[in-house]
Amino acid sequence: MRNRRTAVLGGSGFIGRYVVKRLAARGEVVAVGCRNAEEAKFLKPMGDVGQIATLNVAIGDERLLPAFLAGNDALVNCVGILRESGSQTFELAHHIGPGRLAGFAREAGVERFVHLSAIGADPRSTSAYARTKAAGERAVRDAFPTVTILRPSVVFGPEDQFFNRFAAMAMIAPALPLIGGGETRFQPVYVGDVANAVAKCLEDPATAGHTYELGGPKTYTFREILELVLDKIHRKRWLVDLPFGLAALQARLLSIFPNPPLTPDQVELLKSDNIVSSGAMTLASLDIVPTPVELILPNYLDRFRRGGWYRRSQM
Repeated sequence: MRNRRTAVLGGSGFIGRYVVKRLAARGEVVAVGCRNAEEAKFLKPMGDVGQIATLNVAIGDERLLPAFLAGNDALVNCVGILRESGSQTFELAHHIGPGRLAGFAREAGVERFVHLSAIGADPRSTSAYARTKAAGERAVRDAFPTVTILRPSVVFGPEDQFFNRFAAMAMIAPALPLIGGGETRFQPVYVGDVANAVAKCLEDPATAGHTYELGGPKTYTFREILELVLDKIHRKRWLVDLPFGLAALQARLLSIFPNPPLTPDQVELLKSDNIVSSGAMTLASLDIVPTPVELILPNYLDRFRRGGWYRRSQM
């Protein structure tokens, strides 16, 4: 039997690269679709010669997507953005693009499809991110009814834009903001566990048509998250309450910068908890034991300590 061929769209991103690594280790032939195939060549050593191919194709490329999917047995969509920029809109990345992709996958004869969404996807949300994630789920289900949808909470790992961002802020700022009082709850999930969930869903046909919410073993308030970051990087900073209204105003001002640390839409997201819902199918449903955040954070946040990497002996 030939090795299964799997297309991973958004495979050079934070979650995508771990998915590609897991699939390659299982012997799958992986086609990675991304916006810059040259910059994604770091993925190739994760497999044998010729096992991983990187291709210039984005979720908005209607002309290229059918050719990208042709001959593949499975598809994983890892495309997602945290903020809009130019032509990269929530509507395209999370809703229109995935729906169109699902239709092309069905026409190409793809047998298994795993779509990465997010906890908090809600058509009634005040956040455009959450609304378009929900619309995207509906669109892929309509076009590909046996799709498996994974909804992770905040994903952490060496390349994350959550813990790394707060640690970087703590290096230069005398205080960190507790947006909305710091009471929003999160259930951080390790990127390796998310990748394992993708691999398990591709392997197990019983997961077809189901939705899984992926969270870690413990929930934290926003305040506890910041306290955890400060503890791991051995720094002391003031934690200052910042009401949602003031945070939204500040975010609008910061939006003039190319890579703002906070956007108005992210403020809206922070008004709702980001945790696994009661009764949801979870990592446990896939026989995956979630990794504690405390086990992984020191392995990549120590670079934010005074002395950086060389202060590991203080752990």
